[in-house]
Amino acid sequence: MQALLSFDRAPPFAAPLRFFITAPLFALLAGVLLLVEGPGVLASRWTPAALAATHLITVGFMLHVMLGALVQILPVVAGANVARPLLVATVVHGGLVLGTLALVAGFLAAAPGFFLAAAAVLAGTALVFLASAGTALFGVPTTSPTIGGLKLAFIALAVVVGLGVTLVLALALGWSLPLVDLVDLHAGWGLGAWAGILLASLAYVVVPMFQLTPGYPARPSWWFPWALFAVLVLWSLAVAGAAPLLVRAAEALAALAGMAFAAFTLNLQRQRRRARADATYRLWQVGLASMLLALAMLLAVALHPEFAEWRGWTPLFGILVAVGGYMSLILGMLYKIVPFLSWLHLQNLGKGRVPAPNMSKILSESAAMRQTASHVVALAGLVAAAVAPAWFARPAGLALVVASGWLFANFGLAYWRFRRHAREMACLAQP
Repeated sequence: MQALLSFDRAPPFAAPLRFFITAPLFALLAGVLLLVEGPGVLASRWTPAALAATHLITVGFMLHVMLGALVQILPVVAGANVARPLLVATVVHGGLVLGTLALVAGFLAAAPGFFLAAAAVLAGTALVFLASAGTALFGVPTTSPTIGGLKLAFIALAVVVGLGVTLVLALALGWSLPLVDLVDLHAGWGLGAWAGILLASLAYVVVPMFQLTPGYPARPSWWFPWALFAVLVLWSLAVAGAAPLLVRAAEALAALAGMAFAAFTLNLQRQRRRARADATYRLWQVGLASMLLALAMLLAVALHPEFAEWRGWTPLFGILVAVGGYMSLILGMLYKIVPFLSWLHLQNLGKGRVPAPNMSKILSESAAMRQTASHVVALAGLVAAAVAPAWFARPAGLALVVASGWLFANFGLAYWRFRRHAREMACLAQP
């Protein structure tokens, strides 16, 4: 798979980096919200603070990193060259920041104006990204499981945005809709089809490349994205047909598919050729284990719906999926991607005359490991807060603020070092 990568097609470093540096600030805001509001954030999935915190993580952090990564990865992995990538990144990044803040303000203030603004900005931002990046992606042949999965993920993103805008407009305009079913379906498409298929498609490349594991087997790699996508289609049809038993069957199938992928990836990690356990390896262990626990919860509640009656089920499930699962896996990739991209662009700047500094000079492994430890502490605090919010909600919020601030500092410092080396190498590379 690595032989197919075309690093000479990489966009300017500023295109993806703006997303990576901004994303931790939204996770930090989620921690501040938990610190201020305390147990109320975890009292119910429907409280304004809970909805705001959820979208600070899923839209503010996760979507930021995912779209930024795609700006970088599409030309390198799929040969899909986005026209004017820096302009597209600037527009999408700005719209995502403003739209996320408007959405969070809408939840906290219960103000229809904020909801309408969020719907317009986020829908427009998604349209710009899908039109520019999607045109490039769907213009290349599907020659690998990664390209096929990315195309399905783009379709899923369009569905997620469509459902999200519908829900926001329903809140703003008082539409009469089956909100509970639609919210569950929105979450299923977002966390399952969009994030799940995207993660798997990128894992086919980055896990063997950065963690030195054997490659994923070809046939299951082709099947998994299609199987997960088909399950979400089945779930949608079940909701449209008001068939609760079919909804539960779709949930169970989605859980089983995700558990199979997580277990297989853990087994690949066990066979890695790198002896030392670095931050990426540890974060992927935490992320995959959290995913397995969350999906086991989903499978259990699909088989026995009464389990969901426990007050802590929804916050615990959400924390394990979003913070324990996706955030950990994303951090693991970023701790490889940011130093590698820095080195790559510095290497190009040196023009063969000045060697680029080692990646550890951009972002050291010790700095990554310390922030990883703070992330694990925050995750443990959040899990405890889901069980006993009165005792642990505010300490967990403080821990998330610390971990997210530390992440922002790590990436900010990495960018400062990159700029310093770039200035020095530009001078030295002059003939």
